[in-house]
Amino acid sequence: MLNRIQVLLQVLMILSLVFISGCAKDKVSDEEMKPSTDKGAMGKEESLESKPIGISEGRTSEGMLPVYFDFDSSDIRKDQVSRIEANADFLSSEADTNIRIEGNCDPRGTSEYNMALGERRALGAKKYLVNLGISDSRLSTISFGEERLLMHGHDELSWAQNRRADFVIVE
Repeated sequence: MLNRIQVLLQVLMILSLVFISGCAKDKVSDEEMKPSTDKGAMGKEESLESKPIGISEGRTSEGMLPVYFDFDSSDIRKDQVSRIEANADFLSSEADTNIRIEGNCDPRGTSEYNMALGERRALGAKKYLVNLGISDSRLSTISFGEERLLMHGHDELSWAQNRRADFVIVE
């Protein structure tokens, strides 16, 4: 009985190897391996020249600067006043430009808390720009909380880069 089972197992193993390996396909010639010269199937040719995407620092549009915040704060720091004033100057010279102020946080804290803090940061930057004479109708705000990290490290340098308001030109 044991001999029969062993023979049956061997036959099943041989059959499964034959089934798994299958038949070899026909060899493909070198001519068939050459790329197609039919241009219609390849679509429109695109230039490899890179186009500037208009980002200067962080996710802020070119011509403006992000504003950085202290931990757990939405107040504009004294060392950031010149940055937000430069953004106001840019917006004054570009009267048809509208921007979105994006509030961001480092990953510490809950998602809900960081969304609220990011909103307070964006609104604080907007209020500062309005006080500098920029029309409220040209400014919108959004909070990304901790969702759009620039730096993924777990140190003060990374966290400091993520505590910011970005100024993005909208069409």
